[in-house]
Formats: sequence, structure tokens, C-alpha cells
Amino acid sequence: MNIDIHSKNIELNAPLREFIEEKMADVEHLLGDVGAEQMHVEIGIPSQHHNKGAIYYAEANLTISGGHLLRAEATNYDMHSAIVDIKDDLKVQIKKFKERLTDAHRVPSEE
Repeated sequence: MNIDIHSKNIELNAPLREFIEEKMADVEHLLGDVGAEQMHVEIGIPSQHHNKGAIYYAEANLTISGGHLLRAEATNYDMHSAIVDIKDDLKVQIKKFKERLTDAHRVPSEE
């Protein structure tokens, strides 16, 4: 899976990049045989004047084979927590997507 990482109004240093890649590898592992084509991750601060509250945001767009798009957004007081939040959200969406795939392939039994 190709992970494209962008940052807005913050510096994307090596440890932060590695943290993002590590967390998104968990998502890739969960995909299994479904397969992912592209993941676009954006992290940052919405504006330079925002100094209090949940000022960090992270968003991810995951394109799955077949043209399906899964999207997750999170804001938090800590950048790492926002990244973990989008990872957790994507995991839930992937589980639901895989359940829909298995339900679609089920054939009702004849009684």
C-alpha cells in the first residue's frame, strides 16, 4: 500500500512520519485480502492563531480496490492521539466493509 503523508502548518519530522506509517500498517494488516491501493494522510493545525483546545487534526482517505473510499477525521489536543483516533475509526470502517462483503456472498439456505 502506498501511503502519502502531508502536513499543514507543522513540520513533518522523521519520528512523526514513522509513527504514522506504523499506525497505518495496522490498518493495512486488517485489510488482508481486500487490498488497498492508496492511502492519503494529512496532519496539521488548521490555523496559526489557534492556540487552545483540540488544535491538532488528522484525516485519512483510504482507497480500497474496487474504487471504494473510506475516510476518517479526528481532532485532538495531541497529534499522536489524533492519529490513533483515525486509525481506530478506519479499523471500524474496514470491519463493517468486510462484513458487507461476506453478507453479499452468502446464499440463503433452502429449507
